[in-house]
Formats: sequence, C-alpha cells, structure tokens
Amino acid sequence: MEVKTKVSSAKYAADITSIREAQERISPYAHKTPVLSSETLNSISGRKLYFKCELFQKGGAFKFRGACNAVFSLTDDEAAKGVVTHSSGNHAAALSLAAKLRGIAAHIVIPKNAPRCKVENVMRYGGQIVWSEAAVTSREKVASKVMQDTGAVLIHPYNDGRIMSGQGTVSLEFLEQVPQLDTIVVPVSGGGLISGVAIAAKSINPAIRILAAEPRGADDAARSKEAGNIVTLPETKTIADGLRAFLGDLTWPVVRDLVDDIIIVEDEEIVEAMKLCYEILKVTVEPSGAIVLAAVLSHNFKNNPKWSECRTIGLILSGGNVDLDVLWKAFS
Repeated sequence: MEVKTKVSSAKYAADITSIREAQERISPYAHKTPVLSSETLNSISGRKLYFKCELFQKGGAFKFRGACNAVFSLTDDEAAKGVVTHSSGNHAAALSLAAKLRGIAAHIVIPKNAPRCKVENVMRYGGQIVWSEAAVTSREKVASKVMQDTGAVLIHPYNDGRIMSGQGTVSLEFLEQVPQLDTIVVPVSGGGLISGVAIAAKSINPAIRILAAEPRGADDAARSKEAGNIVTLPETKTIADGLRAFLGDLTWPVVRDLVDDIIIVEDEEIVEAMKLCYEILKVTVEPSGAIVLAAVLSHNFKNNPKWSECRTIGLILSGGNVDLDVLWKAFS
C-alpha cells in the first residue's frame, strides 16, 4: 500500500488521469499492439514471458504514442507554427508522423552520425531535417535557433509530461491484455517510457514490480538510483543506440520512486536476445528493445533470489527499427 500512496500523492509530470486522457486522444491514430508468447522462451527463462510488441506501432516504436499525444494536445494556434525536436532516433520519426497526421510542420534536428534507417523514416513521414553535430549541445543550439526562427513548439523526446502520459498507454493496454502480470521489464534511457509505464501500472496494481533494463555502457540510471540524484556520464558506449540519453528532471522522480530495480546487461547479451527474438518469436527487434529479454535471461536476474517471485513477466519490445543493410548484402 505504500507504493499506492506514492503514486496517488506524489507530484509527477503525469498521472493515471493524464495517461487515460492520452489513451482516448491517441486512440484514432495509434495501434493497439499485440502480445506474443513462446513456450520455448518460457522454458529458457524459467518464467512465463509476455512480449508487448511496440515494434508494430506506427513508426516502428512506442515513441509514436507520446509524440501523438503531444501533437494533438496543442491548441490550434500553437500547432499552426509547427513542432521541433532534436533526436537521432525513433522520436524523430514519431513526431514527423504525428505532425503529418495533424497537418503541421515538424522540424527535426538530427546529428550527422544518425543511423541511416532512422533518418529515412523521418524523410518518409515528411519531417523537415535540420542537421547538427553529434554533441547534445549542438543539437540543442540548433533546435533553439529553429524555435526562434519559426515559433515552433519544442516537443522533448522524453522530459515532457505529454510524452510520459502517451507512453504510459502501453501499460493500460498491456494490463488489459495480460492482467495477471506481476512484473514489467522496460528499457530505460531518458525515462519517458518507464515513467509512464510505472505510473500507470502501479496505479492499477500497486503490487506490480517495475524493473528497468540498461546497458552497462550507458548505466547512468543505475548510478542515479544508487546515488539518489541524477548522474550523467562523460560518454556512453553501447550497441543500443536508443538508450544513450540521460534521465530528465521530470522523469527522474518517477524512476527514483517507482522503479524497483535496474538490471545491467552486456552488449553481447543484447545481441543474443535479438537473435532469439528473430529465431523464436519471428520478429525483428532493435537492440534497445531486445535488452528486456537479455535482462530476464541474464545471470544477474535468473540467479538473484530477490526476484524469485517474478513469475509472470511482461517485456516491452520497444521498437524494431534496425538497419538491415548488412543482412541484405549477405544474400547478394
């Protein structure tokens, strides 16, 4: 009951009401994504696993939920000036698509080293690309200039209550589809997804456990939990390119209060989990999504008595945008 008090009384940027409102707002546009299971993976893990397939969401990732909620929350006057963000990943494509659906401009600041498949998604959905250098400071500076020049509204990739509320709709669906879940494992980076998921899930079922999965080469969330304040890293190094951001001042309080633990995963384990998703579930999952399977198959999780009661586990496969050029070339 202590957790229930936290969810109902703490002042977060999102709550169960804003998440339910987001679900209603985005329902004409967003997919209700399917849940998959596999007896083979149940046997390997020693648990019952349920996979929430956000790779089948519009734009190929959960990010469309938050972007759609943010865009359709704007007043007509705000929307008329368009939206802007800085992102090298799925948020860029998601915001481009959401803006296209509302008929407004989306200015997307993208670093020059962004994965080609994600740049192509932005172009496919009509986003207006503005290039920046790779450093976050460069991205933010370019985005600020776009805002000054156009009057566009900034939609942050994760540190925004509208984004957190939209991502929380994953929990609402998941617990409708599999109400018996006792644990949900979520990738963590900037914290938009896990914040929304945690608030919604623990509002519905205060006893549910929320576990984060994080790569060792970008383990700032785990360090933040240990330190009791936001910790940033001088650099990150991981195959999971979508998990290189740091927690924001809006997402951190939720991670601090409502995320029960963080499981650190090696890149080699992520690659193996991607292979299992492809070979057994028959789905293509990007590294940032496959990390949740890597987490529950890790020695750290399977042999930790602290999590022995996690028996019916929901895994959020957050996206499926993988650059497959290497694979296709292998067949040529």
